[in-house]
Amino acid sequence: MAMMVIETRKLTRRFGKQVSVENIDLRVPQGEIYGFLGPNGAGKTTTIRMLLGLIRPTSGEIEIFGKSQRGHQLDILKKVGSLVESPSYYAHLSGFQNVKIITTMLGLPKQRIGEVLEIVRLSRDAHRPVKGYSLGMRQRLGIAMALVVNPELLILDEPTNGLDPAGIQEIRELITRLPDQFGVTVLLSSHLLSEIEQMATFVGIIHRGKLIFQDSLEALTARSKPQLKIETDNSASAALELQQKGWEATNEEGVVSISACDRPQSAAIVEMLVRRQYPVYRVTETRKTLEDIFLDLTGKRQSL
Repeated sequence: MAMMVIETRKLTRRFGKQVSVENIDLRVPQGEIYGFLGPNGAGKTTTIRMLLGLIRPTSGEIEIFGKSQRGHQLDILKKVGSLVESPSYYAHLSGFQNVKIITTMLGLPKQRIGEVLEIVRLSRDAHRPVKGYSLGMRQRLGIAMALVVNPELLILDEPTNGLDPAGIQEIRELITRLPDQFGVTVLLSSHLLSEIEQMATFVGIIHRGKLIFQDSLEALTARSKPQLKIETDNSASAALELQQKGWEATNEEGVVSISACDRPQSAAIVEMLVRRQYPVYRVTETRKTLEDIFLDLTGKRQSL
């Protein structure tokens, strides 16, 4: 069983009468990229700020590296790197000089500067002023500054927000390399399902402050079971007959929908309907996309 780098129990944060995060139990496995997914305003940044000790929970417990945040916060933070919102840097200084400031403040060896700039592929631009960097380069510099302490846990809040496609690809490639090459566990928040899908191995979905899904990406994908759709006359009667034969069939707007089945089963269903004098006009297989699943989980489909 994988060790949990982050565990929370009934973590809650209220701002006055407003509940921003309510009773969430995060489980972030070691060595994985945990995609923390939710619409804007769902509670992602509030949760991250609590994990980093920037704000206190109203109630609940936080454990990181198996230690309670209470009484061990400084020890924990020594092994955590983070990038929350936009990175802080001195625009008139070079990338090298910005990272050097941190190594000097923390008493880290100077060689660490070149190491983290190499990781984020900024070595060639290390001595250029940051004001001349693209937005994607600035984000990578922010990640380099978070990596300088050689963290075991890296927390990134919307790291691709506002980037163009090329910048997004650069950040995506960087993040996916970190667990295997450097043993870093990554907690990555985003409101974009497509980003989480391409980077994360585990997923937690938060909606209106509540954690409504938490499991591997494979488990989320497994919800995308195919359905057989059959257009026929009197579809309600046809669905009922299929149910009586043991099939999970429903009538949806004049189309018979049947839960996942293989090719021989599909053939048997069609043959039975034809024998029972139901004309079969069209047979198709549909599969929910991850976006469909996300909309179902968050209830967004009803509000569209």
